[in-house]
Amino acid sequence: MTEALARDILTAARARGWTVTTAESCTGGKVAAALTDIAGSSDIFQRGFVTYSNAAKQDLLHVHSETLEAFGAVSEQVARQMAEGARIAAHADVAVAITGIAGPGGSETKPEGRVCFAVATASGTSSETVEFGALGRSAVRAAATLHALQSILSALN
Repeated sequence: MTEALARDILTAARARGWTVTTAESCTGGKVAAALTDIAGSSDIFQRGFVTYSNAAKQDLLHVHSETLEAFGAVSEQVARQMAEGARIAAHADVAVAITGIAGPGGSETKPEGRVCFAVATASGTSSETVEFGALGRSAVRAAATLHALQSILSALN
């Protein structure tokens, strides 16, 4: 499924003449890996960001410390700043950001399986929170990767 989506992204981005970047936390580069698994992906993908720590989010993507303090790393507000920062840093047309709690663990306010996504383009940024549930670390990361790829494709269409 991820391979087919990545191929569709490559086709759609080529058709628009757009480039894509990623800003990943809980997925640890899985979205970038899915894209770059496809031959020819260098036409549309030049770089991605794995910003697992808050410091990395601030240093590489210019996420504001005030946003992290007010909302926490797993929030749509942080995802939005990640996507916007990645799009600018990569000089890309579309950026997807993912931040969440893959597990094990979580809390009452931020349970395991909660993942926040954002997609940034020149025309704006959208965000959403998806509750995948306590599926286990690997399954949450796989589901988040798939959702992020679908989000990129939607932004390209």
